[in-house]
Amino acid sequence: MLAEILRLYPDADLFALVDFLPHAERGALHGKRARTSFLQHIPFARSGFRMLLPLFPRAVESLDVSAYDLVISSSHAVAKGARTRAPQVHICYCYTPMRYAWDLRDQYLAQTGLDRGLRGFVATRILSRLRTWDRAASARVDHFVAISNYIAERIRRSYARDSTVIYPPVTVDESVEPTTPRGSCYVTVSQLVPYKRIDLIVEAFGRLPERELVVIGEGPERGRIAAIAPRNVRLMGRLGDAERNRWLAGARAFIFAAEEDFGIAPLEAQAVGTPVIAYAGGAVSETIRGLDAIAPSGVLYGEQSAAAIAGAVAEFERNESRIAASACRDNARRFDAARFRREFRHFVDARMSGRRNEAAHR
Repeated sequence: MLAEILRLYPDADLFALVDFLPHAERGALHGKRARTSFLQHIPFARSGFRMLLPLFPRAVESLDVSAYDLVISSSHAVAKGARTRAPQVHICYCYTPMRYAWDLRDQYLAQTGLDRGLRGFVATRILSRLRTWDRAASARVDHFVAISNYIAERIRRSYARDSTVIYPPVTVDESVEPTTPRGSCYVTVSQLVPYKRIDLIVEAFGRLPERELVVIGEGPERGRIAAIAPRNVRLMGRLGDAERNRWLAGARAFIFAAEEDFGIAPLEAQAVGTPVIAYAGGAVSETIRGLDAIAPSGVLYGEQSAAAIAGAVAEFERNESRIAASACRDNARRFDAARFRREFRHFVDARMSGRRNEAAHR
């Protein structure tokens, strides 16, 4: 997303709490190096960045963005807290209100073992203070842009602010032809972290021994998932983009079980013509056309459970002939990069024009 925003504003200066991005990966950022906060110079910042969480608010407030008429914050945590002054226009492209301070606080504490004892008490206090700061910092934003209607509702609930939805972009490579006929295995691509619920997908395929599942991705849940994986589930680890895309393009369907803020992976699957079987929570119902649509691109199920996933696989197989590769790709095209750039540029231009008109009439 940051790369797309910089593509719109290639002369913009870039600010970040830290910048440890390798030189080889800077192409998407036009070779830019960010101006960083004091966190950059803390000796263990590269390896222990998350441990510095209590310092994030002070760090973002230390960034001097006072010289700019327009400030665009790309924020999933504290970026929106940059200090701006009255004449400036601050637009926040918000991926979510700070998860570990709001909706996922209890889950974050449990997963890190900080939900009990003295350490738990301290962590809870820190997250409560972050939540208070986060609510106050949201007032520094003039205009919120949300990545989905699901996140727009979170912004309304957390900050009591309205927002405009502009969906993130997905790349549809028109040179890649969907595989016909499709392969026989099901595929999921994900970080192996708890909220992605890969464990439920694996458990579901334990109930479908005649079906094959391929899991692509790495993460802290790898060991636990490997321990419960039946013989018809293959853990492939992390793959390069080209190999991952070959698996996606050849899959019978893509399986998804997370409650996502947007969910780029299901759209990447649809972009290569692959149907999606996904949990209907979060924003996925905004990006997949279910069986009730004229041209469906997948099957949606209503409960995060192995039984529901297994049932959705069966429903997909009963309706497989109704889901065309062309319909999947057409649906993904609704979210292409050109659309994002057009909508985001229009939004920013309109707000800047409005601010100039206000100034002219003072």
